[in-house]
Amino acid sequence: MSSIEAYIMMNIKSGAEDEVCEALAHNPIVEEVSVIYGEYDAILKVKSENMRTLDQFITETLRALPNIFLTATMLIAKQYK
Repeated sequence: MSSIEAYIMMNIKSGAEDEVCEALAHNPIVEEVSVIYGEYDAILKVKSENMRTLDQFITETLRALPNIFLTATMLIAKQYK
């Protein structure tokens, strides 16, 4: 059975980056979570069993965190390494 993998970039309230990333690191579908420099403040790599699970994570977990004010989700189409 194949899974759905995605990168989710987040803009986070200044000063709350560590708090948000530490909270998300404990979620079972989160494979990686990092604070980054640039247009976004943090990035997640997630792996879910299907689109419904990914949708629930985005709508019920990410949107429930008050310090995240913007996300961009990129589904992985093909992975080489």
